[in-house]
Amino acid sequence: MFHTRRLRWYIGALLFLSTVVNYMDRQTLSVLAPILTEEYRWTNTDYAMIIIAFRAAYSMGQLGWGPFLDRVGTRAGLSLTVALYSAVAVLTSLATGLRSFAAFRFMLGLGEAANWPGATKAVSEWFPRRESGWAVALFDSGSSIGAAVGPLLVLWLYHTFGTWRPVFVIIGSFGFLWLLLFRWVYHSPETHPWISAEERQEILADREADKPAPLTGDETRPVITYSGLLKLPQTWGIVIGKALTDPVWFLITDWFALLLKARGFTLEETVMAFWVPFLAADAGNFIGGGVSSALIKRGMAVGTARKWVVAVGGIGMSGLALSVLITDLFTLTAVFAVATCAYAAASTVILNLPADVYWTRSVATVSGMGGAAAGVVTIAATYLTGVISDRYSFEPILIAASIVPLFAVVAVLVLVRNNDATRTGLVRSI
Repeated sequence: MFHTRRLRWYIGALLFLSTVVNYMDRQTLSVLAPILTEEYRWTNTDYAMIIIAFRAAYSMGQLGWGPFLDRVGTRAGLSLTVALYSAVAVLTSLATGLRSFAAFRFMLGLGEAANWPGATKAVSEWFPRRESGWAVALFDSGSSIGAAVGPLLVLWLYHTFGTWRPVFVIIGSFGFLWLLLFRWVYHSPETHPWISAEERQEILADREADKPAPLTGDETRPVITYSGLLKLPQTWGIVIGKALTDPVWFLITDWFALLLKARGFTLEETVMAFWVPFLAADAGNFIGGGVSSALIKRGMAVGTARKWVVAVGGIGMSGLALSVLITDLFTLTAVFAVATCAYAAASTVILNLPADVYWTRSVATVSGMGGAAAGVVTIAATYLTGVISDRYSFEPILIAASIVPLFAVVAVLVLVRNNDATRTGLVRSI
């Protein structure tokens, strides 16, 4: 029988591919937005309503899928949700106007919401804490790769077929291919037939290393209810941190093409510049995960190492305000690249915090709570972006996007800490 000492990194690569597919599905509409808004004569506010439909479902899905994944497990949960959103992505080719696009995006958001809680839970199952930052960086970097590769592939397919409908069919089909691979490869470390005895022992030993007596196993710990989680300052630090940083990323992924169009650039002349901020975000994922993991390896406390990265990332995001002063494409792209790199570094750490702080049976739930909060704030931000850009310009939005992440930094620094819940073993020490 096949065995490998580093099976967990194959699992990490599988989660990375899931995120790539996830983002390519959602980026298809964003890239085609200039074409669709012209064909259907949508205003920016109309387009914002389609995005809001996605975000509303995404927020609800994060709240629902988190406990569901904690209950049924990663393999069954992700199998169901990837099949759901891949089918919806393909069916979006049948959309005929604003309402049908909004309906399909709502269903897509509902399915895609499970990816991050599911991947975070998989990391908590498969990776020791000293490596979890790298593992989260790996799977989260799929969002940057999907956002970078998506525009090139979408535009190539659009020009090949001469219409946008086949683009949704082809991009959406990738999820079904991933699902076949996932069902073949993914099992828990306790039962995986390919895992070596040494790696299984290493993973399980790490789970036990910081468990205070008298509890001896993760399964013996009570599942913390929503109300119990909301009483913990750690939960609020994670939720606020994610809620006030994710909208900046979604501003760029959802609106970048229209923002460049508003500056007078055509989609064809900006296609090469389009992927640069997303490639920078990919680097930021590994910078955030790598730096924090390196600091932990050198003896720094987990919480301190993670907070350093969040603080630097939040400050880096504030540079987005400079974009309102810039008119040339090269410099504008560079400013967005710095902001997305900083976002990705901070986001990787915030994504990893549920696995740092909570026991495995609560990880997906807390991750889902953070994602839901981010969805609610993003809905409000998306609506305001549409209205303000129609009536004024994108400049007030960009200035606000440079300020809000600083509040996220404060929340993480102040609220994510050791307290009485840590000392009693309710949550993990950081």
